[in-house]
Amino acid sequence: MPSVPPSSRTGGVVRRMSARDRGEEHRASTPLELFFDLCFVVAVAQVGGRLVHAVAAGRPGHGVLGYLTVFFAIWWAWMNFSWFASAYDTDDVPYRVTTLVQIVGVLMLAAGVPRAFDGGDFRLVAIGYAVMRLALVTQWLRAGVAENGGARVTAFHYACGVAVCQVGLMVLLVPHGAPPVWAFALMAAAELAVPPLAERAQPTSWHPGHIAERYGLFTIIVLGESVSAATVAVQSAADEHGTFGSLVPIAVGGLLLVFAAWWIYFAVPIEEHLVSSRVAFAWGYGHFAVYASAAAIGAGLEIAVEHAVGEIDVSTRGASAAVALPAAVFLFAVWLLNSRRHTRGATQQMVLPVSAVAVAACMFTGTHAVLWAGLVCAGTVAVGAVLEERARAVNHGQ
Repeated sequence: MPSVPPSSRTGGVVRRMSARDRGEEHRASTPLELFFDLCFVVAVAQVGGRLVHAVAAGRPGHGVLGYLTVFFAIWWAWMNFSWFASAYDTDDVPYRVTTLVQIVGVLMLAAGVPRAFDGGDFRLVAIGYAVMRLALVTQWLRAGVAENGGARVTAFHYACGVAVCQVGLMVLLVPHGAPPVWAFALMAAAELAVPPLAERAQPTSWHPGHIAERYGLFTIIVLGESVSAATVAVQSAADEHGTFGSLVPIAVGGLLLVFAAWWIYFAVPIEEHLVSSRVAFAWGYGHFAVYASAAAIGAGLEIAVEHAVGEIDVSTRGASAAVALPAAVFLFAVWLLNSRRHTRGATQQMVLPVSAVAVAACMFTGTHAVLWAGLVCAGTVAVGAVLEERARAVNHGQ
């Protein structure tokens, strides 16, 4: 069996976990990070699928609440790993093994999603989340032992904060079986407070370019999951009912939505704006809306397909809203986090907010709502491209 060459950063089986240079050139995502992301998509697919089932069963409120709750756990675990890896990726054996343990945790969480949605049994979800979080605690402890001064304090604060939140979650979960809404809100707020509190001693050396790339890659993966979910839904409906005509507007509109979502997200660079932990954390936290809405578009397209072939008892407006509303949230969130930082002038600034309102209004357009929403998004891309080209021409003329 041929030996695998070690990474250029490894320098041995075990190395000191020292912070990476924030100004490091060519800081790109590693194969392990990409593998980590792909395994998280399994959980995203599960939670999106259960949202569809909940809506089909006539429990949309239950489905949306469960979707947001479980998606928060998925997103938060992914986000914490990504920021830690940006600052402390040593790529040695202990680091790799601990990361693989975190992957085991997310797969356990994904396996528990159906039980959590259908029967309120969150035990497997909680165990999987605990595996991910406790593995992260060991990473921070290892970093703290290797660091000195403020960096050591920061690492130990992270380890303590994550551990305390995990204990609190288990204490609230055990007597209730499924955490009540107030308990989830309390623990979510506590989790979100850990990074800004931990970094008061000394900011970690996360890399702006690497963070921007990591978020962009996960956006692509989530959008890809939406394409996959919609494709499977169309195929299954066509095979079962022997007709494809009624599904063409949904398929065309869905593709236009996803293509436009990709185009709009990557229309402007963002790393140059991640100038401080405060700015970067706010930007990173805001991506919960980006990822949750992007994944919900795929679930909405499944609902629209099943409604078109009469598989579920949902109103036309309800099926339309399942696609139009998350698409509108995605557009507004991307404008708030990315696009508004680059656009010049009131006209450019208003393109995405107006488009978000227009896409949301498409839910009132009847059976072709998905197609109309896709056309609005495609038009948004076209208008944005024209305005950007005009702005460049004016700048060059000056």
